[in-house]
Amino acid sequence: MSRNFSSKWAFILACVGSAVGMANVWGFPYKMGSNGGGAFLIVYLFFIALFSYVGLSAEYAIGRRAKTGTLGSYEYVFKTRNLGALGKILGWIPLAGSMCIAIGYAVIIAYVLKALFQAIDGSLMSVDTNTWFESFALTDYSVIPFHVIVVVGTLLTLFFGAKSIEKTNKIMMPLFFILFLILAVRVAFLDGAFKGYDFIFSSDFSKLTDPMVWVSAMGQAFFSLSITGSGMIVYGAYLSKSEDIVSSAKKTAVFDTLAAIVAAFVMIPAVFAYSMDPAAGPKLLFVTLPKILQDMPGGQIFAIILFTAVIFGGISSLQNMFEVVAESVLHKFPNLKRSAVLVGLCVICLGVGVHMEMISSWGPWMDFVSIYIIPIGAVIGAVSWFWVIKKDEIMDEINTGANKKQGEFWYGVGRYIYVPLALTLCVIALSMNIAF
Repeated sequence: MSRNFSSKWAFILACVGSAVGMANVWGFPYKMGSNGGGAFLIVYLFFIALFSYVGLSAEYAIGRRAKTGTLGSYEYVFKTRNLGALGKILGWIPLAGSMCIAIGYAVIIAYVLKALFQAIDGSLMSVDTNTWFESFALTDYSVIPFHVIVVVGTLLTLFFGAKSIEKTNKIMMPLFFILFLILAVRVAFLDGAFKGYDFIFSSDFSKLTDPMVWVSAMGQAFFSLSITGSGMIVYGAYLSKSEDIVSSAKKTAVFDTLAAIVAAFVMIPAVFAYSMDPAAGPKLLFVTLPKILQDMPGGQIFAIILFTAVIFGGISSLQNMFEVVAESVLHKFPNLKRSAVLVGLCVICLGVGVHMEMISSWGPWMDFVSIYIIPIGAVIGAVSWFWVIKKDEIMDEINTGANKKQGEFWYGVGRYIYVPLALTLCVIALSMNIAF
């Protein structure tokens, strides 16, 4: 199995693939729609810049330093303070977050795959979209064949580790951007689309006095960049020592943000053109947009393009969630074969996921993971990188291969701004039950 990505851009594409997903496709447009458009965008870009600079780069650095994923990295970090036993325990929390969100995520992608199949055969173009969505979202065992395809297909792409992740993302990520750009161009010609652009770019600065706009933007930035104290560590472990970590983190953030903005350029002008609600959440993808596509000339073709692009974004994110778990299990139990671990993950993901289909609980499951497990894992990670591991260790790794050396400013921002913000968001999420 290849242990490293072949180049900086292969690494960045894989990381962008992990970051680009439902958080971009419906999360970002939905939160813009709920929080006043341009005002939210300004705050969101601020947090993206801050979190990629210190949080994302720190996760890459820890993974590369420890040369392993979540469990091994926490053990390594805490060993620098002679607390290796504590690190072994704490590492399971963010790892559990990755596995739990992968289980729920696979169900959602199965919904998208069902939508794609029905767009291809044309049946999606004549249904009442609200009734159609509820027919499988609220029905037991409604998408099992699609669920199996998603889980098994994703795990097959992980068979050869970094090498296979790299190859699939070299195809999926460029196509994701191309397909969404095609959709954005088509939407631009809809009557009334200008109202959507006006909503995106106009700023109601009074919204900046609302603390929840800041909380929502901060949570979206954390989730969109996959800074969960787990996911990006494993890709850092596959990064060459010759690569500039901070530069790679910035590039990941740029492409992830472009994906979010391109998705917003599809979703928001379309819903304004048809006088619909831009804050519809998951229904934006499964109810609102299909309804718009039904009325649009060439709608079936653009429905196929839309759901294909979303599949690419979803699978690339799911790859990361499974890979971080697989690598950690292999680190913990080195005698196991990678193929056996992947089969085990397949059984667990399908077993729990099908149970969620049976009781129609994927929504509450995802809320539980995003409100409790992911924020706690992110805080554990932030504290570990900037308060537990010795400063010299992380600074040495950050500056290995760097074109521009980082110093006290980078470390200070991480320790005294990033960590308190992560802790604040976690407390707010836990106390107010706000999804991360």
